[in-house]
Amino acid sequence: MKKYWVAFSALCLMAVACGSNGNSDSATNKPETTTPAAESHESAASDISKNPDYTKGLKLVAQNDCLTCHKISGESTGPAYDKVAAKYAGADETTISMLAEHIIKGGSGHWGTVPMTPHPTVSVADAKQMVKYVLLLKDQQ
Repeated sequence: MKKYWVAFSALCLMAVACGSNGNSDSATNKPETTTPAAESHESAASDISKNPDYTKGLKLVAQNDCLTCHKISGESTGPAYDKVAAKYAGADETTISMLAEHIIKGGSGHWGTVPMTPHPTVSVADAKQMVKYVLLLKDQQ
C-alpha cells in the first residue's frame, strides 16, 4: 500500500510542477500573445454579435436557403458574403434596397454567369435585414 501512496504522491507533484512556470506571480511573466491592434479587432469582431441587424439577419439567412449557394467566406456557387460586404462597403439605403430586390427577384451578371434564384416569399423587410447582416460581415475578414 505504501508503494501506491508514494507513486500517487510523485504523480501529483509532477502534475503540479508541470502546470506551474515556477513563479507564483504568473501574470507578470506571461508572454504577450496579442498586439493592441489585434485586441481591438477581436473586440470589434465579438461586438458584432450584439448588433440587432446581425442577429436578426443571421436568423433569416439560416431560415431560408441562402447557405445552399453562399458561404461567409470561400468559394461556393454564389459569391461569399465577405466579398459582397467588401464590394458594397458603406452601402446606403438605396443600395440596401437594390440588394434586397436581388434577393427577392433573383438576377445574374453581378457576380458572373450563375444566376441567383428568386426568393419571392421573402418580404422586403426581411430581405433588407439579410442584406444588413451580410454587409456587417465586412469587418469579419
